[in-house]
Amino acid sequence: MRVTVRLFARLRDIARSGDLSREVPTGATVADVWRGLVTEFPEMARYEPSVSSAVNADYARMTAMVADGDEVAFLPPVSGG
Repeated sequence: MRVTVRLFARLRDIARSGDLSREVPTGATVADVWRGLVTEFPEMARYEPSVSSAVNADYARMTAMVADGDEVAFLPPVSGG
């Protein structure tokens, strides 16, 4: 199944794109999508302890299942004023 991945802030910089399309197996979780990204972009691994995730614009845990056509977003912590 295919999901759309949205990346923000530093994660977008690392991937050189804010929008990616990825194939994942049936039964995949948000964590599976994340692990695929880390395999492709190892520099993202340092953000794993603090990254937030969302599925279809609703915050979701890494254990949440994804479905065909879902949008999965990853947001690193952002600082600023």
